[in-house]
Amino acid sequence: MKSYLCETQLLDYKQSVIEDLIDSRQWRQIESSQELISEVYNFVRNEIKFGYNRGDALTASEILGDGLGQCNTKNILLRGVGVPCRIQGFTIDKTMQKGALTGVTYRLAPKKIIHAYTEVFYNQEWLALEGVIVDDQLLSQTKSHLSDQGDKLLGYGVSVKKSDGFNTCFYGKSTYIQFASVIDHLGTYNSPDELFQQYSNNRLKFKMWIFNTFMRRRINTNLQKIRDYGVRYSIKLVATNFQKYKR
Repeated sequence: MKSYLCETQLLDYKQSVIEDLIDSRQWRQIESSQELISEVYNFVRNEIKFGYNRGDALTASEILGDGLGQCNTKNILLRGVGVPCRIQGFTIDKTMQKGALTGVTYRLAPKKIIHAYTEVFYNQEWLALEGVIVDDQLLSQTKSHLSDQGDKLLGYGVSVKKSDGFNTCFYGKSTYIQFASVIDHLGTYNSPDELFQQYSNNRLKFKMWIFNTFMRRRINTNLQKIRDYGVRYSIKLVATNFQKYKR
């Protein structure tokens, strides 16, 4: 398990900003492993809100400073409290981002997006913590506006099978929020560093420059408006525009 606990360039949990957070929350004093995982999980899920960073391969301390993240950047803190973690890498269909990404921004996104989530070792098994990605406030405002695609619901960063429902709370079992749109499994990795050495959404530098210069702030502002006021204040609705952007 040692390789699943070590600090890496991206998992820089010895940085003072992370140490201070862990100490202030008294996470290391929690004796129950399930309670500890749940506390850290809920912090990342709801206090690091769903949003778009300037890239995927950012350090844990940078994500904490941003106060927001998406699938490839929110899975950051559990090693710092001694919980073994590893990364599962996938590609995922971009249609589940419709509503979070709109217009030109959506069209610029690749059809297959690099997707990752953390697994934790708990009760002698590896559990997926994909449900950490979308914060409760955003989910509560968007779940009734998701696009109905037969056996699943998707949009605004969500993709769930109807039979599974919205499984985002950690009770000692795996959690999922985007997995219904997964296409390919890229492998299991000891750390996000290893995954992003091989795969990245950020290889097209000109597109990333356009995204970071002109679009990212507007997208994150739009997501916050949805949290505060509801979907009617977003740029476009998923259900009414989905077929147009499905390709």
